[in-house]
Amino acid sequence: MSFQPTLFGGSSRLSYDDAMEMTLASMRAYGADHDHWAIAYSGGKDSSATVTVIVHLIDVGLLPPPKSLTVFYADTRQELTPLAIAAERVMVQLRSRGIQVEVVRAPLDKRFLVYILGRGVPPPNNNTLRWCTRQIKVDPMTEALAARIDELEGNVLMITGVRQGESAIRDQRIVMSCSKDGAECGQGWYQQVLPNAKGVRGRIATLAPLLHWRVCNVWDWLRIHAPSERYGAWATADVADAYGGDEAEEINARTGCIGCPLASQDKALDTIIETPSWAYLAPLKGLKPLYRELREPQHRLRKEGAEKLKDGSIAANPQRMGPLTFAARLMALDRILTIQDACNKAAAQLGRPAIDIINSEEEMRIRELIAAETWPNGWEGDEPRADVMLDKVFQDGSVQPLLFRGLA
Repeated sequence: MSFQPTLFGGSSRLSYDDAMEMTLASMRAYGADHDHWAIAYSGGKDSSATVTVIVHLIDVGLLPPPKSLTVFYADTRQELTPLAIAAERVMVQLRSRGIQVEVVRAPLDKRFLVYILGRGVPPPNNNTLRWCTRQIKVDPMTEALAARIDELEGNVLMITGVRQGESAIRDQRIVMSCSKDGAECGQGWYQQVLPNAKGVRGRIATLAPLLHWRVCNVWDWLRIHAPSERYGAWATADVADAYGGDEAEEINARTGCIGCPLASQDKALDTIIETPSWAYLAPLKGLKPLYRELREPQHRLRKEGAEKLKDGSIAANPQRMGPLTFAARLMALDRILTIQDACNKAAAQLGRPAIDIINSEEEMRIRELIAAETWPNGWEGDEPRADVMLDKVFQDGSVQPLLFRGLA
């Protein structure tokens, strides 16, 4: 009987072999205790490595398969184009192997750009409005997983791509968590309780079987091993390239959403558009300045006077800035569609993949919400624009009148 070659013999580096052996040991130690497995897949480097390694180990008979395996892909609608395309190709390969794949998206009204432009919530920032990750990734994934658990009999192991890489000693969050809830760190990071998994306690645990992998191990797998016919011919090379090719090995390589408002620089996007085949995406560089502009006072409303809470007390941040004006939302929608159109015109000329930062369904919904004069909770729309000069109100309710009122 022929046996498909694996990474556990021959020419691979010792450190790489050790990493793979530990991953296999981790899955053997904890996988057998769970009837069903689920893999959280984002399309990034660590989750791409995780899903393809686990399936490879099953394919070659080194890892006994569970009763069911489900891959949950978190589609934020904001992923970098090469990563989104690579993820789609990997999902096609998974389905061809009979693996169930669920694409998880936030509800229409809570998607990133619909929420900003339709409801008027300003783009997230590092300090006060970091709502995006929870809303477009964590909450949808948690809900999808809970729904899947309800369909199954038995317990579930949630496999994630969490990885310490070169920072094992410094990663105190993981070290501290290993002292509770049955967590283990010796072979992966195993937790018997999934955080925030309401209603399913006792039926689900999490495991990070690539926790110990170095970033060079990840690159070797994505670039060299996984794409080869011997190990599955996975569409993962573009994932590694999106992080910066060889230079990414020297840095803490990360990617995020296109034009991420929370990142200081668009390093991943810069890397992509420096590649000739992806240079047509250069107009996407206009997104980050737009998100920064939308946080400015002239595009937002402001609470006037002392804002009272339900208990009668005064809010801690009197005269806070709030949602985007309708004019700002329409301006931003037009600019984003113009950026998208510029990319797609170039894509058509070059025979390259098109993008849809805002698809037709989302554009229609944004315009519907604006036409319906939709505001976030707690706002009526009759508040003054945030760049209008007002009497200063302090948290204790005292007021400092506007100086030179007649000139305001």
